[in-house]
Amino acid sequence: MDDLFGKNTKKRVCEDVSYILADRIRPQVLSEIIGQEHLLGDGKPLRKMVESDEISSLILWGPPGSGKTTLAKVIANVTSMDFLSFSAVLSSIKEIKKVMANSERNLYLYGNRSILFIDEIHRFNKAQQDAFLSFIERGTIILIGATTENPSFEIISPLLSRIQIFILNPLEPEHIEAILIRALTDQDKGLGLDKEMITPTAIEMISNICSGDARYALNLLELAVKLSDKVTVDSIKEILNRERVIYDKSGEEHYNLISALHKSIRDSDPQGAIYWIARMLEGGEDPKYIIRRLIRMSMEDVGLADPNALLIATAAQNAYIFIGSPEGDIALAEVAVYLAYAPKSNSLDKALNNARRDAKEYGSLPVPLHLRNAPTRLMKEIGYAKDYKYAHNYDDHIVNQQHLPDKLKDKIYYKPTEMGFEDKVKKRFEEICRKLQDREQS
Repeated sequence: MDDLFGKNTKKRVCEDVSYILADRIRPQVLSEIIGQEHLLGDGKPLRKMVESDEISSLILWGPPGSGKTTLAKVIANVTSMDFLSFSAVLSSIKEIKKVMANSERNLYLYGNRSILFIDEIHRFNKAQQDAFLSFIERGTIILIGATTENPSFEIISPLLSRIQIFILNPLEPEHIEAILIRALTDQDKGLGLDKEMITPTAIEMISNICSGDARYALNLLELAVKLSDKVTVDSIKEILNRERVIYDKSGEEHYNLISALHKSIRDSDPQGAIYWIARMLEGGEDPKYIIRRLIRMSMEDVGLADPNALLIATAAQNAYIFIGSPEGDIALAEVAVYLAYAPKSNSLDKALNNARRDAKEYGSLPVPLHLRNAPTRLMKEIGYAKDYKYAHNYDDHIVNQQHLPDKLKDKIYYKPTEMGFEDKVKKRFEEICRKLQDREQS
C-alpha cells in the first residue's frame, strides 16, 4: 500500500480490530444505524450530505454512547475521502497539525481530500483549536469533531462559524433493545446466540438503566452472557453489585429530578434539596449542570431577599471547577442547603418578566428627551438632555423625574417584599417615596 504521499485511489480508513462486542457490532452503513432519525431519516440534511458525498466540516454533539464515533466511521465508509481518526485525549495538537499539513500536500499533489475525525474535540483548549482554522478555510481538510459538551461553551467562535453542529439525542429504550437483540443474535460480528439466552425483562432493564448509552448496554450484555447461563434481571443486578439508579440525563426523569430539587429549595426544605442532589450525582448528572441550576434558583427564588445567595452559588461554581469531583460535590450540597434556609422573594424575576413583556408589546418606545445623550450642539438645540436633573446635586441624591417612556411612565415593575435583606430595600424605597412627596408639597 502506498504511503501518505503515494497516489492511491483506494480510500484509507483505519479499521478497528477489536474483541469488544460494542466495536465489533458497530454499524458500517447508514441503514444499520438505529436511532437519530431526526438526522438520518429520509430527506434529512445529514443523510443527504453523506449520500451525495458532499461532506462539510461539522461537529457531532451528543451524550456518551449516542453514536458519534459510529456515525463518523459510517461517513468514512461511504465517502470517497481519506479518513484519519484521532482522539483529543491521546493525541497532541502538534501531531495532528503535522497530519493536516501532509493531507494538504496530498490534496495538491494527487487531488485526494481527507476527513479528520477528532473524538472529544472539546479536550483541546481554545488556543489549540486555532490550529484547525486555516486548513478548514482553505478547504484542504474536512473536520468532523465529536463532543459530549455544549459547543457554545467549549468550541471557539471562529471555529463554530465555519462548521455545522448536529445534535445527537440519547438513544431511546426501544433503540437499545433492538441493538441488544442484534448483538446477541448476529452470527458474524455479534455473540451468535439464541434470543432465548436473555429474558425480556432483562433486556428491558438494561435498556432503561443505560441512560441511552448503547456502549454501556452492550458491555453489560457481553459481561452478563459470559457469567450467566441465562441472562436475567437477577444476574444483571449481581453484576452491578447494586441496582443502578435509573436516571436518563436527557429524558423525563432528568426534568423530574431537577424539578424536585428546585421545588424543595423554593419550599425551604433542606432535606429534600440535599437528597435530590445526591440522586442526580449518583445517576451520573453533570455537576456543572446542577450548579448552573442552583445559581438560577439563587436569583429566581431568593433574589434580593438575600443577595449573598448569588455570591455563594457562584463561589460554589468556582470551587467545583477548581477541586472537581468528588470533593467539589460538597459545594453543591452547601449551596442547596443555604438556598433552602434563605428567605425567598421572586420580586426581581417578576419585575424583569413584566418589563420584557412591555418591551415586546410596545416595541421601540422613544427615550425621554431629558435622558438622552447630547454630545453635539444640534442635539442640545433640539432638546436632548434638556432639564435633566443630576442626582448628586440634590439632597440625599434623590430626584423626581421621569425615567420611563411616556406610554409606560406610571408602570411599577419592582416592588420589594418584606423579608430578609429586601426589608432594607423596602425601607429605602419607602424613604425615597416619602422625601419626594415632602419635596413636592413644599
